[in-house]
Amino acid sequence: MKKQGRRPGDGIDGGRLDAIVARAHKESDTRMRGYREQSLRLHPHVCARCGRGFDRSNLHELTVHHKDHNHDNNPPDGSNWENLCLYCHDWEHQKYSYAVMGAYADFGLTSRAAAPAEVKHSPFAGLKDALIKKGEGG
Repeated sequence: MKKQGRRPGDGIDGGRLDAIVARAHKESDTRMRGYREQSLRLHPHVCARCGRGFDRSNLHELTVHHKDHNHDNNPPDGSNWENLCLYCHDWEHQKYSYAVMGAYADFGLTSRAAAPAEVKHSPFAGLKDALIKKGEGG
């Protein structure tokens, strides 16, 4: 039975392949000059808020947040950036939007909460007794 599919060297121009590889390297270098890539090089691959760690398999879920919310402020030392996971980044922008709009200005910010109401129901009441009885019988 004859194998189907391409074999190395079939129909591929070596010069064209070299050009493709060179273009890929150039595009990679261009991307590396972007602030996201700079931040990923400067800061650990960990969400600055929740502490979730990232590796190659999920690095696309780590975003760069501008601390002052100004996307044009990109100092080369990365002092205006922090790496945040998608969830913490969304939360940060929600808090900022509420604060800017004025409504719910304290939304998501730490404040004194009222004392919780007295809890009258305990879902595990009697569990210890039930486990002891089960242990005696079985």
